Amino acid sequence: MEGTRTDTKTPRTLWDVAALAHRLGVTERFVRRLVAERRVPFYKIGKFIRFDPDRIDAWLASAHIEDL
Repeated sequence: MEGTRTDTKTPRTLWDVAALAHRLGVTERFVRRLVAERRVPFYKIGKFIRFDPDRIDAWLASAHIEDL
């Protein structure tokens, strides 16, 4: 099946709010605001918010503004 992870030995690493804030160079409060406004792709696992690094990279690429 395409897109299915079959390698169970290396778990996929998801970021928490602090890790994404560090990656973006912003505060955790700002990341939580992005989540609340549904402006960033995220997973809600129980009470936890997690981010897929690949989806974040794609989100950042789509937000890129070319120079004039």
